[in-house]
Amino acid sequence: MTQVQDYIRTIVDFPKPGIMFRDVTTLFSNPRGFRMAIDQLLHPYAGERIDVVVGLEARGFILGGAVAHQLGTGFVPVRKKGKLPGTVISEAYTLEYGEAVVEVHDDAIAPGQNVLIVDDLLATGGTAEAGIKLVERLGGQIAGCAFVVDLPDLGGRKRLKALDIDVHALCSFEGD
Repeated sequence: MTQVQDYIRTIVDFPKPGIMFRDVTTLFSNPRGFRMAIDQLLHPYAGERIDVVVGLEARGFILGGAVAHQLGTGFVPVRKKGKLPGTVISEAYTLEYGEAVVEVHDDAIAPGQNVLIVDDLLATGGTAEAGIKLVERLGGQIAGCAFVVDLPDLGGRKRLKALDIDVHALCSFEGD
């Protein structure tokens, strides 16, 4: 039986030597695989009150938009610094070689809304944690975080679990 991970291509030594890049664009381009991924991402949250889906830049926009559509909710993008017009709030987080900042509109989430965060991949959990902090600063309640791929060796799941966040991933790959 075909699984989501069967549609994900691995590119060796990208973006640098020693990295096994998990390319979800092959999953997105396959109608059966894409449908399977969206259905499996939203399944644990069907029947729960989800008011809005937050997608993390950039592949989280593709997945999050489709999940929001299926759940009949709104969609909110969390973007890299400087990409959103209007008034935003920002959250810095640490990367392997420095720091990055993500932003969301300051009126994107109403206090008390239940929020599902969606992205393609969970690695160290830095981007997801920054997204969680933005949602919480706006008064949103995190219903969970859903990912296509978990890279458990990089510790992201443990990081989010330490924040008492429900983590759902469709597949995992060992190593980087």
